[in-house]
Amino acid sequence: MNNIIYNLILGASLILMQSLFLNNINFLEYLNPFIYIYFIIYYPIKNNRSVFIILAFIYGLLIDLFSDTHGIHAASTLCIAYFRPYLLKLFFGMAYEHQVVKFNSLELKQNIFYLFSMIIIHHIILFSLEVFNLSLANLIFNNIISNSVFTFMSIYVLYEFLMRKSK
Repeated sequence: MNNIIYNLILGASLILMQSLFLNNINFLEYLNPFIYIYFIIYYPIKNNRSVFIILAFIYGLLIDLFSDTHGIHAASTLCIAYFRPYLLKLFFGMAYEHQVVKFNSLELKQNIFYLFSMIIIHHIILFSLEVFNLSLANLIFNNIISNSVFTFMSIYVLYEFLMRKSK
């Protein structure tokens, strides 16, 4: 029960922080950290997958509601929630199969690859839907790469802060 309350508070606070503060940061006019996806990336593994995918969709809809972005965050969070088990299996192998992956004790290399892969998938979907024009592929690519690096640094700092606190 304690874990459920912690996840609810974490999810709500990330939504509020993203919508009230981080969406208003446009560093160098186009960089914006999307730290709300931390909740989906590091959500506990042992939960029901169907419930998790529905929760990720609702979570993305809440971000869309506050950001007035017409469903692009919902689509992005839904996709990373769907692909998450495959990436967990890819990067953690048998530890994921046996449900013994502990996010607070990951190896640095595995964590970096997993985190960056999830962020890249999220950003490819997000910015492709936001621009939705292949003639602006250069803009989409630049947004994906630069915002992915910025988001990665922000989420990794948050991960270090929250996981060290939980140890």
